[in-house]
Amino acid sequence: MATGQRIKYFRNKLGLTQKKLGELLGFLGKTSDVRMAQYESEARVPKDDLIKKMATIFDVNSRALTVPDIDSYVGLMHTFFALEDMYGLKIGEIDGELCLRLDKSNTSEYANLFDMFHAWQVEAAKLESGEITLEEYDDWRYQYPSKDTSQIMAKVPSQDLSDYLVEAFLKKDKKRFKKD
Repeated sequence: MATGQRIKYFRNKLGLTQKKLGELLGFLGKTSDVRMAQYESEARVPKDDLIKKMATIFDVNSRALTVPDIDSYVGLMHTFFALEDMYGLKIGEIDGELCLRLDKSNTSEYANLFDMFHAWQVEAAKLESGEITLEEYDDWRYQYPSKDTSQIMAKVPSQDLSDYLVEAFLKKDKKRFKKD
C-alpha cells in the first residue's frame, strides 16, 4: 500500500476530513484539504517530519504510513500489517505452527486471492516433493502469472474477429432456413 493510501486509511479510521487533518498539521485555509488530497493521490510525497506529525496524530509508528522496507524485520511486519488492512490477511496458529490465512468474511478479497494463493501452494508442494526443481519454482514465481497453468485465463477475441464470426454464423443460419 502506497503512502497516500495509508494516510487516507488512517485518516478515515479516525473520521477526519482532509481539511481537518491538514489543519491539525498546520496548513491554513484552502491549502489544508488541497495539500492532503495531493498526498493521498500521490501527487506529492510528504517529507519525513510531516510523516512523523501524521503518525503522532494517528497514534501509529511512522513506518505504518510509509511504503515498508521489507529488508528489515520491522519493515516486513509493517508490510504484513498493510496486507491485513488491504486484503484481510490474518495471522493464526494451526497445530502449534504460526500461519498466515485469508479472511473468509472478506468475501471479495478472499475469492480473488484464494486461487492465487492456492496456485502458489501447489507449486511450493511440487518443489518440496521434488516434482520440480528450485529453478523451475523460481521461474514460476518470477514469471507469475504468465507461467501459472492452474487458473483458466481466456483471451477475448478482437472485435473484428468477433464481428466476422457473428456474420458467418448469421449467413449460415440464413442458408439453413432457406433449405427448411
